[in-house]
Amino acid sequence: MDCDRPRVNRLVRQAWRMEQRGSGMSEHHTGPVEVGAEMNYAEHEKTYNGFLAMTKYGTMLLCVLMLAMVAGFFTSAGFLGGLIVFVALSAAGFVLLR
Repeated sequence: MDCDRPRVNRLVRQAWRMEQRGSGMSEHHTGPVEVGAEMNYAEHEKTYNGFLAMTKYGTMLLCVLMLAMVAGFFTSAGFLGGLIVFVALSAAGFVLLR
């Protein structure tokens, strides 16, 4: 692979000039650091607890759904049996996870 020597040299010189002028991203600013707005920890805690509850109950419902599908598709219980399994296990899961 041939290297375009004049072009590389020109790019290196151009980068060196930009660095000397101080237009690079590594400039050191002396202004105050922005710390942002005050945190509302109560709202943050409420959102986090909501996310945890959604994750907990969502995982439980997906597991119950898979068990109900196994009961409905792979046994002689059929749709009604799978539905009964889903309702019973969902109720038990909600009671146990409170």
